[in-house]
Amino acid sequence: MLDASREMSLPVITQDMPSVELDRMMENACDASNFLKAISHEGRLMILCHLSTGEKTVTELEELLSARQAAVSQQLSRLRFEGLVAPRREGKTIYYSLTDRRAVKILEVVYDLFCKDG
Repeated sequence: MLDASREMSLPVITQDMPSVELDRMMENACDASNFLKAISHEGRLMILCHLSTGEKTVTELEELLSARQAAVSQQLSRLRFEGLVAPRREGKTIYYSLTDRRAVKILEVVYDLFCKDG
């Protein structure tokens, strides 16, 4: 059971809340939903986990994930579209790195909730 006595940092929505505030909350909810959809695939989540430790090449990601190049490229494309990762070319090699600190914060929470204790 949740402890309702803990101080909450979430907003309390009331019926007398100004519509402009409700509209802003809805926009924020849409942004959050799109962000969470972008990281909700296990392959994309694993890519973000690996990139949280530093820049990686596509080949490194393929090896770390034991995945085909096409699958890794498809997931990287979605993450790039969402602005979560950025490529850097050096000769024929493409390196990827995280561009959004929110992803790292979410990964830390996911790690604490699902991975930390086993």
